[in-house]
Amino acid sequence: MKISILGSGWLGLPLANDLITHGHTINLSTRSVDKIATFANGLFLPYLIDIDKLLDNINVFLSADLLIINITSKNSDSFAQLIKYIEQSTIKNVLFVSSSSVYQSVRGVVEEDNGLESTHSTLYQIEQMFTSNTHFETTILRLSGLIGYSRHPGNFFKNGKVVQQPDAPVNLIHRDDCIGIINAIIKQKAWGEIFNGCASTHPTKRKFYSHARYLLNLSEPEYDRESDRNTHKIVSNKKSIEQLNYQYQYPDVMTITYD
Repeated sequence: MKISILGSGWLGLPLANDLITHGHTINLSTRSVDKIATFANGLFLPYLIDIDKLLDNINVFLSADLLIINITSKNSDSFAQLIKYIEQSTIKNVLFVSSSSVYQSVRGVVEEDNGLESTHSTLYQIEQMFTSNTHFETTILRLSGLIGYSRHPGNFFKNGKVVQQPDAPVNLIHRDDCIGIINAIIKQKAWGEIFNGCASTHPTKRKFYSHARYLLNLSEPEYDRESDRNTHKIVSNKKSIEQLNYQYQYPDVMTITYD
């Protein structure tokens, strides 16, 4: 399959390298001229693309079967323009990498179908722009906080940064599981769906970040014990496990090792 990946950052580049090993042909975008040079390994076709300033090369980039959108932009106007180009392309399916932050700050478990999205959030509205389009079929992957490799949570709270809601549960996912779920979606052709991506365990922030700092031989971060204790959201990964038959490589966030 020919796949175009919009975004080649901490997740996008390893994803591209992994998809190549599964026999896919990859178009890969970046906004950095300097980064283009690092793509000169012949493994994938590099494109210089800025979603806020789309040029004619977007048409060639979209000459593929599947588009994976993996960028942090929340510019709805730019996405609306991108969608117009997708409608005119050969793209049949879109995999939109979103965030579990689209869910409201509630106490309890949030699942893909329980209607707890924050409907006024820009990210949710962008999701809707894709899922409502009939020219292609979109699957949304809502990832929780990204960790693994160089992204060590022990470094998240530096320079006196205070941990809010220390008794709230963490919702996190290792990068390898992000890539694993994406592969499962592609292999099973699970289009027109919404999936959460999140590890199975949810220790408190206090327990998790104290442990993460310990791994780096650092002192515990400062905790705000007076912050709101009513927001104890847990992101469910049940659908990704049951429907995709996906087995998480890092289900327990307390046992993850880092670079």
